Amino acid sequence: MKIALACDHGGLNLKNAVKDYLEKHGYEYVDFGTDTTDSCDYPDYALPAAEAVANGECDKGILICSTGIGVSIVANKVPGVRCAHCHDVYCATFTRLHNNANVLAMGEKVVGVGYALQIAEAFLTTEFEGGRHSRRVDKISAIEKKYGK
Repeated sequence: MKIALACDHGGLNLKNAVKDYLEKHGYEYVDFGTDTTDSCDYPDYALPAAEAVANGECDKGILICSTGIGVSIVANKVPGVRCAHCHDVYCATFTRLHNNANVLAMGEKVVGVGYALQIAEAFLTTEFEGGRHSRRVDKISAIEKKYGK
């Protein structure tokens, strides 16, 4: 599984911890930056990562900023992306089970590294349940199509 990974300056430390986790657990990843704590604009990094998930270059994505809010808003503008802003394992698990989310957003200033890695693991290892949830995800896709997103 290949993971798109991106952050702004407010998420660099957590992104680096996630990279270490991915490497340790044998995941391939593409790092879309940033690589410094110099102030930058999160759309510049979140957008190409989200596009990589939408176009199939990457299977899933993990986006990080100070809160996770900004990067999640950006990612959800990309057709085919279902980005979930999660700060607990329960939500990360259920967004995969029920929403088939393909991008996870987290905030470095909201969740500690140890717990963030548990959240990422839940997101990466939980499979979509399908069934009645497929119908709901299809309705989300229809909304995207209707509004040209």
